[in-house]
Amino acid sequence: MAGAMKVGITGLPGSGKTHTLLKVIEMLEADGSAVGGMITAPIRENNSRVGFEVTDWMSKDHGCLAHTAIESKVHVGSYGVDLITLERVGVGAITHAVTDADIIVIDEVGKMEVESPGFINAVKSALDSSKPLILTLHKKSRNPLLQDIRRRDDIRILEVTPINRNLLPYKIMKLLKGQERV
Repeated sequence: MAGAMKVGITGLPGSGKTHTLLKVIEMLEADGSAVGGMITAPIRENNSRVGFEVTDWMSKDHGCLAHTAIESKVHVGSYGVDLITLERVGVGAITHAVTDADIIVIDEVGKMEVESPGFINAVKSALDSSKPLILTLHKKSRNPLLQDIRRRDDIRILEVTPINRNLLPYKIMKLLKGQERV
């Protein structure tokens, strides 16, 4: 499946990038596709976001990617980033998906994740694979990996907005099925 569709979902924090991706995954799995890769989700305590969890979509292995209580050499905002967990769960999930899934998902290529050379290499491997790929992208980061992704000719970047957030998963499905052209 060389030349398989690759879709980047971007938007402001809280715009619904992950929600859109999860809806697409739900539809893909309902169609019988094996989806693999990593998903991040906020960790909340007393209605406040205190960190992020990373999950391997296929194995359901998960761990704490970042937290206000983590002491780390790498900090993004108020969060200490656990690069060991990112490598074990996130990089492992992407690597596994490149070999064993029908469709690869990466949520998210953001400020925390690009601190890991292993993550950067796993994303590049997924981008260079012949499999369809859906990833969420930090909107404003100027990290070289994100800039390279945005410049690629083989990826369609779509922005989540309050107006399109409910229809975007259906547009992505049409793109993946080849029913809508770039």
